[in-house]
Amino acid sequence: MKLKIIIIFSIAISFVFSCSKITTQHYQIVLKGGTVYLGEGESSTITDIGINSDTIAFIGEIDKKNADKIIDVKGLTVAPGFIDMHAHLDPIFKYPDAKSHITQGVTLALGGPDGGGFWPFGSYLDSLSKQKIGMSVAYLVGHNRIRNEVMGMENRAPTPKELVAMKNMVEQAMKEGAFGISTGLKYLPGAFSNIDEVIELSKSVSKYEGIYTSHLREEGLGLIKGVSEAIKIGKEAGIPIVLTHHKVIGHPMWGKSATTLAMVDSARIKGIDVMIDQYPYTASYTSLSILIPSWARAGGQKEFIKRTRKEKLKDSILKGIEFNILNDRGGGDLDRVQLAKTPWNPDLSGKTLKYWAEQEGLEPSAKNGAKLVLKAQIAGGGTAIYHAMNEKDVQRILKHPFTMIGSDGKLTEPTTDSWPHPRWYGTFPRVLGHYVRDLKVIDLPTAIKKMTSLPADRLGIKKRGRLRVGNYADITVFDANTIIDKATFLKPHQYSVGIKYVFVNGIITIDDGEFLKSGGGRVLRK
Repeated sequence: MKLKIIIIFSIAISFVFSCSKITTQHYQIVLKGGTVYLGEGESSTITDIGINSDTIAFIGEIDKKNADKIIDVKGLTVAPGFIDMHAHLDPIFKYPDAKSHITQGVTLALGGPDGGGFWPFGSYLDSLSKQKIGMSVAYLVGHNRIRNEVMGMENRAPTPKELVAMKNMVEQAMKEGAFGISTGLKYLPGAFSNIDEVIELSKSVSKYEGIYTSHLREEGLGLIKGVSEAIKIGKEAGIPIVLTHHKVIGHPMWGKSATTLAMVDSARIKGIDVMIDQYPYTASYTSLSILIPSWARAGGQKEFIKRTRKEKLKDSILKGIEFNILNDRGGGDLDRVQLAKTPWNPDLSGKTLKYWAEQEGLEPSAKNGAKLVLKAQIAGGGTAIYHAMNEKDVQRILKHPFTMIGSDGKLTEPTTDSWPHPRWYGTFPRVLGHYVRDLKVIDLPTAIKKMTSLPADRLGIKKRGRLRVGNYADITVFDANTIIDKATFLKPHQYSVGIKYVFVNGIITIDDGEFLKSGGGRVLRK
């Protein structure tokens, strides 16, 4: 049986990489002599790729005289363009060139994660379609945005009428091109929803063959329940799901990825289509309000401030923040909370909560840290980087066969954002350089698959994610010996290195390491 499989595989490879020269066909661009990975997790073959217009026209040996332009990629790795399964594309009208993503080798990114996004859905895509963009984009409709449009920040279940209104909006978004629905059940107002509401909305997505991605209700102490909830939603709604930016937060839970991955495997055996996406870092990035109990923020900022003026409620809020600093996102140490965007005091950007406490003349205790978080939220809030994850969990999740790569990165440029997470610049090169080449956690063909065909299949996109004749010419060429992320937590505004060429829909966007403002991207609709 094994011999039969090997023979069939060899025939297929021989067919794909036919070395017969087609002297009658001409190519606008030929990538010559590269080490080519199709994106399926297979071993490489040294061959040529011919591009005409936006399409891969031929894979195999090509005579130089049959090309308008020859690019010598001997010694370089040629792969399908990378697909980012979790991207914050909100600033795309400000940064349409998407340089921070394209310099990672990304040619397509999925936006609208964590329940966020925009409304109306279709008109936004119409506007974006008129804009020249550097990479292609696809979008999810956000549950939090839909709920906020219908119910505001109300901490309650929807009425039957409100639920129908939300379902109709979700269906409208699917008809207008959404690839699925995202939830941010840790964020407001998603945290106020119950599982029945999410299942009903997901059913409206499932009948259009969309997907469900979830920022789980909890990623720390409640992680196991959060994963169970997502799996139940997938089962009850009959919808493929993605545990997005899957992680294990807080020292008490370190190591529990072994349990969550076993839950994924068990669900898949039962026919529930569960997958994962992940960024390769031991720190997360989100708002400071993640440390505040969700009930305290019901009704919005004004209601929150009112509660802080009542001593009993304020005391409960502070105790909740202190608990989260000790056991959850805070990592049990003020030095693990690195302030990022602090508009009320820009000098604190990049500094830790411990630094701020000491600057205020306070002992750097969790109790005092809670007081500072409350002070920051009253001043308007901000964001922080939370160093509360364990490297062993990161590697274990990366190894799982159904883990894809998602940056959770926001489009940015140097000096434009106060203190971004380095994943905004470095996610994909970090996987290829640090985890593949240096640590050998996974091999190169597997890593490429996690960035290309696996996410393309999850999204149901047929002509991207693989190097195949007739597919769109989304291609990333990199030096496997030098590719690496340069952005760090102390110096985050640094582009990655090692990406030599990027083609987006056949248009060259990185040429021998030089970024070009090509505008080759497209708005994709399901």
